[in-house]
Amino acid sequence: MTTLEVRRPKFDFTGDVPWEWNPANPQFSFFMNATSIIAICFEQMIVAAVQEAKPLLTDPEAAAEAKAFLRQEAQHASTHRKHVAALIKRYPGLQHTLDTAMASFDNVTATTPLKYRLAYIADLEATFTPSFKMMLDNEQTLFRPGDERVASLFMWHFVEEVEHRSSALIVYDAAFGDSWYRMRALPRVFRHLTAVTRIIADGVNDHVPEQDRKLDARTLLPTFGIREALRQRLPFGAKPSTPPMPNAFATVPRKERYVAVGRVLLSQTPFHNPANEPLPRFADRWFERWNSGGDVTRWYTAEPVA
Repeated sequence: MTTLEVRRPKFDFTGDVPWEWNPANPQFSFFMNATSIIAICFEQMIVAAVQEAKPLLTDPEAAAEAKAFLRQEAQHASTHRKHVAALIKRYPGLQHTLDTAMASFDNVTATTPLKYRLAYIADLEATFTPSFKMMLDNEQTLFRPGDERVASLFMWHFVEEVEHRSSALIVYDAAFGDSWYRMRALPRVFRHLTAVTRIIADGVNDHVPEQDRKLDARTLLPTFGIREALRQRLPFGAKPSTPPMPNAFATVPRKERYVAVGRVLLSQTPFHNPANEPLPRFADRWFERWNSGGDVTRWYTAEPVA
C-alpha cells in the first residue's frame, strides 16, 4: 500500500508578499511565482482526471496510491492559492491572468480524452524529481536569500513532489498502461504548457510594474531566450549596451544543470521509472524536521526542536 503522508503545514501569507521575493534573483522569483499559478490550475486538472479514472483502477494498491496522491495535491493547490491571493491583493489584474490560465486547463479537461490527460499528468510529474532535486540541492542560493514564507512553501511542495514521484505513472499504468502513447502525447503537452506560460507572461507584463518585476516576463517562454540570444549575436541585432538575458539558475553549478536537463529528457522515455531517480539530499532533512514536530513554514529562522 502507499506510504504517502498528507501533511498540512500552516503557511501564513496574510502580510505583504513581494513579487520579487528573492531580490538577488528576479528571474527565479518570477519563475516560482508563475509556478504557483500553474500549480493551482494543473492540480485542479489532476483531481478531475484521477477522480474520473477511479473506475479503471481495479488494483487496490493503485487505487490507494491515487487517493493519497490526490490528497497531497489538494494541499499543494490550497496553499498556492494563498500565495497567489497575496500577489493578487497587491496586483489585482493578476486575477484575470489566473482565471485565463485556469480556463485553459479547464478546456483540456473538457475537450480531451482521459487517456491524454493522465498521460499529460504523468509526463509532467516525471520531470519534477530531476528539476526539483537540482533546486533543493542548491536551496542555499536559490531559496535562502529570499522571503522565507515563499521559500518554505516551495521547499515543502517540491519535497512532497519527490515523495510521490511515481504516483502519476502508477495511476496512468493502472488505467491504460500504454508507455508509447505517453511519449506521443508529449509534443501536445509541451504546446499547451507553452501557451499557458505565454498567458502568464503577458499577464505579468500587463499587471506587475516593471520596477517590481525587473524583467520582461516573456523571458519565461522557452523560445524567447533563444530568439534574444540569436538577436544579440547578429550585427543588426541588439545594441552592445543591451543587458544579458537573466539566468534563474546562474548560481547552480553548470554540471548540475546539465545533469538535470539530461534526466528531464530521460524522464520522457517510454520505460522510465521515477522510483529509480536520484533524490535531493535536502528531502531527508525536511522529513526529519517535520517528523520531529519542527516548523517547516519558516525553514531558516524557526527554532530547532530540542
